[in-house]
Amino acid sequence: MVAMTETQGGTSTIERVDTKEQVDPGDRERFSHYARKEKITESMVTGEPIVALCGKVWVPSRDPNRYPVCPACKEILDKAFGPEDGDGEE
Repeated sequence: MVAMTETQGGTSTIERVDTKEQVDPGDRERFSHYARKEKITESMVTGEPIVALCGKVWVPSRDPNRYPVCPACKEILDKAFGPEDGDGEE
């Protein structure tokens, strides 16, 4: 973000403000896991742990879009339903 401030004499100062997304300790080891949608919702409300396709037991509490997909969960899902090719054709 860039902010401009006007000073006397017709000159201006440009200040650069750097912003960073806050990253919690251990985020580098985190993944987004696959589980049943209704179980994820229930867990977020009750705080009860759930089991992902890969076997990880956790309580969902963070934005899954911030993390890469768990390779083990993706492999299990691909084996069950076929790989996602992303070309938009069915």
